[in-house]
Amino acid sequence: MSTSQDDFRRYAHQFVDWMADYMENIETLPVKSQVGPKEIYRQIPAVLPTEGEAMEVIFEDFKNIIMPGVTHWQSPKFFAYFQANTSSPSILAEMLTATLGVQGMKWDTSPASTELEQRVMEWLRDAMGLPGAWSGVIQDTASTATLAALITAREMRSDHEVNRVGMAGSSRYRVYCSTEAHSSVEKGVKIAGLGKENLVKIPTDDQLALSVEALEEEIKKDLQRGYVPLCVVAALGTTGTLAMDSVEEIGKITSKYNLWLHIDAAYAGSAMLLPEYQHLMKGIERADSFVFNPHKWLFTNFDCSAYFVRDREALINTFAILPEYLRTSSDGLVANHCDWGIPLGRRFRSLKLWFVLRHYGLEGLQKKLRLHLELAQWLEEQIVSSPTFELVVPRSMNLVCFYYRLGPEASLEDQNAFNQRLLHELNSSGVLYLTHTKVNDIYVLRMSIGNTHVMLHHVQDAWRQIVEKADALLP
Repeated sequence: MSTSQDDFRRYAHQFVDWMADYMENIETLPVKSQVGPKEIYRQIPAVLPTEGEAMEVIFEDFKNIIMPGVTHWQSPKFFAYFQANTSSPSILAEMLTATLGVQGMKWDTSPASTELEQRVMEWLRDAMGLPGAWSGVIQDTASTATLAALITAREMRSDHEVNRVGMAGSSRYRVYCSTEAHSSVEKGVKIAGLGKENLVKIPTDDQLALSVEALEEEIKKDLQRGYVPLCVVAALGTTGTLAMDSVEEIGKITSKYNLWLHIDAAYAGSAMLLPEYQHLMKGIERADSFVFNPHKWLFTNFDCSAYFVRDREALINTFAILPEYLRTSSDGLVANHCDWGIPLGRRFRSLKLWFVLRHYGLEGLQKKLRLHLELAQWLEEQIVSSPTFELVVPRSMNLVCFYYRLGPEASLEDQNAFNQRLLHELNSSGVLYLTHTKVNDIYVLRMSIGNTHVMLHHVQDAWRQIVEKADALLP
């Protein structure tokens, strides 16, 4: 079924009106989808339609079938995982991006995509206090950026022999991260051909940050056993508790033993826009790569991951490939971002980031980030003063990790079961959404306060719900 431009204009207006209504009324919807397994699947026909269907019919099915199965990540009552935020300027830019349909693999295929990306990455680099000589490129996710760092480290150490002849007969490289590091490190090690058994997970200190002393001991042991220490992935904000590894101290170790240092700041990196948090990057000049996700805490639609490297030629030499059908007259004169990572095809991601950065400005972004930090501090104060709830670790930025303490006579098993049930009851209610982790075998509730539109009353309501639900569950 064909659609005229007049039809497109009419439907587009309808869709935008629906989008605006959705954003205005999102707080009235259950935060976590209330459907059961296969409930959506069974409502979708088993075969592809033979003939085209009217847009009105498709849109009604979207509202009646699809929407009940949506968990509303943009709700200010969403406190689970880490945020995957949007904002009005980002959404508007995504509409333009979809309309343009740019495939920005090379400069020639869209000079605006390439050059805008270069500039906005420079804006972020300078505002965050990263070294001025570093270069940036947008990847889809931090997982991809971490994989790119591992592969680049592998090629630098092997003098590009692995790319040429493969891993067979090569040295056994070792990669190091803390036991709290994101699972993407392990996945990256496997995909890069380094082998899961060659990922060395280093124990943490009492703040759940990587133990620098233990790291050096493991490196020494590996050298004695004939391994080749290759890379350390340090976390500026672990997924479980937002623990901060010491960039400065780890950097001293990686410099001493000539290892690649990759900094995974996927969530917390946005806070580096605040001068009061840039001390966490002390020693960054010793690092080789750094990633954070504007699509998490910087109000930019997924996907948009900012990846910075000290040596851009190392990155390009790892991934560049130039078949005849990709040759252009501008090669060698411009940046071709298809050579700066794994995929050839590239979306025009810099457009939405540019809209967001210009709409808020640095001061506006800082104001929102500081508000989220203040809201998390308020929640921390409630928990500290509570006779029954307890922090498992001190608050880190805008993530608060806590649990309900049953009492000294309760076993760990009983306490964990109670907190697990509390989480389930809260999420099933639809009034908020939290997730959990485990710290020293304690089942812990995580509350991440960073939604684009979250305000104090949302956090107050959430805390009231948590307290009331816990009291109701007591025998």
